[in-house]
Amino acid sequence: MDSLNLDAISVVTNLYRVAQGVRNKMEQEILAEYGLSWTAFSMLYDLWIWDSVETKKLAESAGVSKATISNITKTLEKKELCFRKNDLRDRRITYVSITEKGKQVMAGLYPGFHKGEVEIVSGLSIEEQKTMTLFLRTIIRDNQF
Repeated sequence: MDSLNLDAISVVTNLYRVAQGVRNKMEQEILAEYGLSWTAFSMLYDLWIWDSVETKKLAESAGVSKATISNITKTLEKKELCFRKNDLRDRRITYVSITEKGKQVMAGLYPGFHKGEVEIVSGLSIEEQKTMTLFLRTIIRDNQF
């Protein structure tokens, strides 16, 4: 067996711990109040930014299956935060759109979410935050995540 690359292990392990920690913190401290999971929030955020998004693109953005997006959409539709519509030219394509209520929820939720983002990185200088962003984008680009 080749020798272990301990640096690679350390980077990936710490990336995982940070990702899980961020998700848990935000779900418990911000999203729980709105009855949203991390994935539901991610989807609603994309809809808030883009207004209407194809389910395939929502799945890619959230890193989940189309089936998961379908289930989350059902939950968000029950809360009247979004609705589905089929493409008029190709009925196999479905778009999800945010409702006015969904926009209001995001407008109320996002300031607290952003405050959490700022708290999470408060131990890093602005320069360190920018460097971290470059490093993470390199990993994303190189692995086509």
